[in-house]
Amino acid sequence: MSKVVSPSPIVAVGAAQTRFASLVAMARRNMLIVVPGAMLALMAFIAIFAPYLGTVDPTSLNPAARLQDPSAAHWFGTDMLGRDLYSRVIYGSRVSLIVGLSVAFFSSVAGLVVGMMSGFIRWLDPIIMRIMDGMMSIPPILLAIALVALTGGSMQNVIIAITIAEIPRTTRLVRSVVLSIREEPYVDAAITAGSSTPKILLKHILPNTVAPITVQATYVCAAAMIAESILSFIGAGLPPIVPSWGNIIADARSLWQMKPLMIFFPALFLSICVLAVNLLGDGLRELIDPRLVKGQ
Repeated sequence: MSKVVSPSPIVAVGAAQTRFASLVAMARRNMLIVVPGAMLALMAFIAIFAPYLGTVDPTSLNPAARLQDPSAAHWFGTDMLGRDLYSRVIYGSRVSLIVGLSVAFFSSVAGLVVGMMSGFIRWLDPIIMRIMDGMMSIPPILLAIALVALTGGSMQNVIIAITIAEIPRTTRLVRSVVLSIREEPYVDAAITAGSSTPKILLKHILPNTVAPITVQATYVCAAAMIAESILSFIGAGLPPIVPSWGNIIADARSLWQMKPLMIFFPALFLSICVLAVNLLGDGLRELIDPRLVKGQ
């Protein structure tokens, strides 16, 4: 009976070094994905482990410590009600990430389904597109404000309102992709062979829409974070007690000349988060679209 020879340690180490070198080379070629991805991972870490990052209850009031400057006890200072600003900013990352990711997911799924139906089923196309055109005629933030005003301010309602406002753009993107794919020979062959519409959509159409919808989802995520902050800032979003970046900026707007740091810290975190998501979208677009990849 033959004996199985295990690879030597030297060979194993060499293989590991080769894999590591290939990962490093890939990371260098895709810095627009690696850097913003690391930034988003840091934001996600902050949001998940917020209770363990030197924070206190972000809703706890302490009028005796109101409007204090940054110190060892309050790293970012306190607001006009004595709440620890550092804790509110850290916990605010949870709100922005939850809203952004939820809106990106739900609007992508809804836009994917509606867009594939509109692009592939010819008689449905004019009906769906007229509805989408009507929704797009209203600015997204105004549509979100109206929906939140009707349903009330809560995280769930804010997510639903922003999702509805973002669906038309995702739908039009998917529809444009489906219209081009529908004319491909392999789709005509599947139709001629008698394949059902659901089978054609799932087997031939859906795989070709994953890449553009993924890139679009990053831009929707960034837009949703900004929209949530705007809604909270004008008092049409989350309740004021909820520690969101928009609420924190709204609380400090009357004091920005005396206490500019009260606006600076939440605005900085919001800017970093939105910038990271947008850069990630640009990196994915260059990676997916071969016409934009340098040297290809």
